[in-house]
Amino acid sequence: MEQNVMEDIKENLYSWRSLEDRPPYTEIDLLRIIDQWKKDNIEVDQEIEAVLYSMLAFYRLKRNVTDDHLNKHLSSLEGNGIHPMVYEVQALKHYVHLYNYMKDINLSYYPLRETDFDPVKLKKAKALLKELKAFKKQKMRDYSNGGSLKHAYDDIFKQAEELEDITERIVFALERRKSQQEISPYNDQIDMLIRKVELFHHELPYFLREDQTDDPLEELNQMIGLDEVKDYISHYYHYLKYHKKRKEVGFHMVDDQGMNMVITGNPGTGKTTIARLLADIYYRLGLLESNKVIEVNRSHLVGSFMGQSEENTRNYVKQALGGVLFIDEAYNLKREDHTGNDYGQAVIDTLVSSMTSQEYANKFAVIFAGYSEEMNQFLWANQGLRSRFPEGNFIKLPDFTDEELLQIAEETALQNDYFFTKKARNRFRSLIEKARVDESFGNARTVKDLVLKVIFHIGAQQEMPSHENWIKHMRISEADIALLDKGAESSNPMQQLEQLIGLADVKEEVKKLSAFVRVQQKRKAKDLPTVPIQLHSVFSGNPGTGKTTVAQIFAKILKECGLLKRGHLVVASRSDLVAGYVGQTAMKTKSKIREALGGVLFIDEAYALFRGDKDFGKEAIDTLVDEMTKRNENLVVVLAGYKNEMERFISSNPGLESRFKKYFHFQDYTDEELLEMVEFHVQQYQYNITDKVKTYLLDKFNQAQISGNGRFVTNLINEAIQYQALRINGEQDSIDGLQTLEQKDFEMAWNTVRGIERK
Repeated sequence: MEQNVMEDIKENLYSWRSLEDRPPYTEIDLLRIIDQWKKDNIEVDQEIEAVLYSMLAFYRLKRNVTDDHLNKHLSSLEGNGIHPMVYEVQALKHYVHLYNYMKDINLSYYPLRETDFDPVKLKKAKALLKELKAFKKQKMRDYSNGGSLKHAYDDIFKQAEELEDITERIVFALERRKSQQEISPYNDQIDMLIRKVELFHHELPYFLREDQTDDPLEELNQMIGLDEVKDYISHYYHYLKYHKKRKEVGFHMVDDQGMNMVITGNPGTGKTTIARLLADIYYRLGLLESNKVIEVNRSHLVGSFMGQSEENTRNYVKQALGGVLFIDEAYNLKREDHTGNDYGQAVIDTLVSSMTSQEYANKFAVIFAGYSEEMNQFLWANQGLRSRFPEGNFIKLPDFTDEELLQIAEETALQNDYFFTKKARNRFRSLIEKARVDESFGNARTVKDLVLKVIFHIGAQQEMPSHENWIKHMRISEADIALLDKGAESSNPMQQLEQLIGLADVKEEVKKLSAFVRVQQKRKAKDLPTVPIQLHSVFSGNPGTGKTTVAQIFAKILKECGLLKRGHLVVASRSDLVAGYVGQTAMKTKSKIREALGGVLFIDEAYALFRGDKDFGKEAIDTLVDEMTKRNENLVVVLAGYKNEMERFISSNPGLESRFKKYFHFQDYTDEELLEMVEFHVQQYQYNITDKVKTYLLDKFNQAQISGNGRFVTNLINEAIQYQALRINGEQDSIDGLQTLEQKDFEMAWNTVRGIERK
């Protein structure tokens, strides 16, 4: 940590003068500052250290953490000349601890009744006396500058002493069976102490009072992101408040907008949280009797036999009376592809009846939640429901941005007493990008799960924490994130490409495309105009020429360039995309595309998809073209097969022709390249071949037409190794003999492989 940074910190510390003000640094900033100076072994001025720790303690108090590892450090840093806020925080921590102790006594349990039997009175009085004596034993420090908070606490302490005195007299009398003892002064003293505790609570700083605000919008405003939603609900709240006041004045509205609401959005965008907030708004405005939310889905409502669905729905409506009935993924109630045996319609009919009946109307609100498109289709198909949810009562929650998700990740970590270093925060972004590949991404939910996974891996490997190294056990480092981001540690894909035998033209094309992508990404980062990147490609060539291998490396290169989030390869053929029934092919194709999102979908022998107008393969092609348009920046498709067939296939479909601009032709390997492949593969298994074998193979490659290319070479080597094993079995134990493949081994292997090919 540089000296000028420490000077800036010291200067900022003196801007913090009140517990009602926010410190100049966030809690995460403070943890990073402390972590850095400890890692750098920097000598820090005692006053700076004390104030930094006090700010940290302040934030932990806001999170309701009162008894923690910072107490020891703060106590050791007190002394003359220390910043006054250090004492303010220490005093506040102390008072809050004692207040919580008194609050936990539950004084409302201890008043006595005249009708109680004496043993019951004695038991209660003794229990209270024990609690009061324990309270007095709490270490009370002298904070002379405590102000109104100190006076309020002194009142509690004096009142507790008075209550202790009268309780001792009650116990003394009851133990001697003096049942005529007057108990009203005792009860009055308890009531007085309860009142003193309440007064103390009112003297606490704003952020520590449980009843901080009567404004239900405060919780919403503290949520990350959702700016448009916050604006809408703020206006909706004031609309409801305004019309409530109009009714009180005497105005009457026939066409009331109502409280029923539709909340749409992808998973983890906060639909349930917003529903609970709306319930609180309705309750605080007096529109509903409570803020309870009854959460249900199809499985709660739809029964398995006639009449059960209606009964289930009525039961949940009764539970929700006075509050909100929240139905998640409500469109599942009516499934268009189900037969008449599906009882979802009965739920809808019963729900509409309940919302309009004289018995239940306006006594509860219904909130639907789910995906936007499905919800619109569901409501438009059910006019009975549609009329009860006006356009103004639709809230669409957007997906969180990457930056907002990083804020959620940091908040999740902080709630569990962890913090991200700056490098770890940047590395965590790559985990978010990998997870965010389709509409099933869980937004805040997924991010919280990822944070908890990181915390799990840390806890599974760390030694036990202690007071001395506490900061280490709150830190999430870049190395900790790497445990879940292992894919980023793979070898350089360009090096993998270079190591491939032959394919000079293909390598050059891939390098050129890679360079183009990288430059466009750099231009984009500098807000320069970019040329549209056409990555969907056609790989043509005979079998065994390396098309699948290059596609795999191609995916990794695009991931490394920052264009793809996962960089994986999904290999598919006609059977993976085409089904045997109408409507199933589109679903099957979409499923395979979802699997490939964030990577490359490699379709081998792609021309097999189309076998005539009546073939279901045409549906697969149409679905593929449509999805390529929708997922343009999240999917690369590579079509592969024989050259002539691929050219005819692409030119026959305008949709394909307009989307596949890059063509890579894989030439057959030369005789020398095939021999090089043989040498490479045998060395991988620590075998050797003689010069006679090399001459023999070159001659054979020259004479024969090799149809399998690399695949043929692999099969040839596997057969040669097996024939060598048959030849030396039981006769050869020397290392040289075990490692050498001779000409006769390859002769037998050649005849076998060529024989299989002819069949």
